[in-house]
Amino acid sequence: MIVETFAQFSKMLTNLSNILDKAQKFADQKKFDSVNLMNARLAPDQFNFIRQVQVACDTAKFGAARLTGIDAPKFEDTETTLAELQQRIRNTLEFLSTVKPEAFKGWESKKTLNPRREGKYLPGDEFLMQHAIPNFYFHVATAYSILRHNGVEIGKMDYLGTITYRDL
Repeated sequence: MIVETFAQFSKMLTNLSNILDKAQKFADQKKFDSVNLMNARLAPDQFNFIRQVQVACDTAKFGAARLTGIDAPKFEDTETTLAELQQRIRNTLEFLSTVKPEAFKGWESKKTLNPRREGKYLPGDEFLMQHAIPNFYFHVATAYSILRHNGVEIGKMDYLGTITYRDL
């Protein structure tokens, strides 16, 4: 389950990258600077588009790091353009591709720490189910929704990506 979870995170980040491509094409077709999308949000108290993508990437990389004990790369959170967000996604995917399945050995009971929850931990299986998976999908879906709300022509299949059904 754990290896498949991070494979799915990688797939979803690839889908998000494809969605960002569509956002750039939309801005080009409508003749506006795509930077206008960067600070868009669905509600005044919600993270903007940039932060949604940053947190999705961070959730994937820190999730893998916390469940394996491998150090995650540090990203500076300085992105201001779609191209820079694309690079962050590529950097995250590159890191995830280096995490070998055997590195997850014992992940279920590994104490996962979160700097925002000082003095507290979750066992790996609870961390994955209660934090990493829902947090990752929340931020990817919100990034998608911000772009869709702003007129980017994307749909459910852009979000889901290719699904490889099998013959009966």
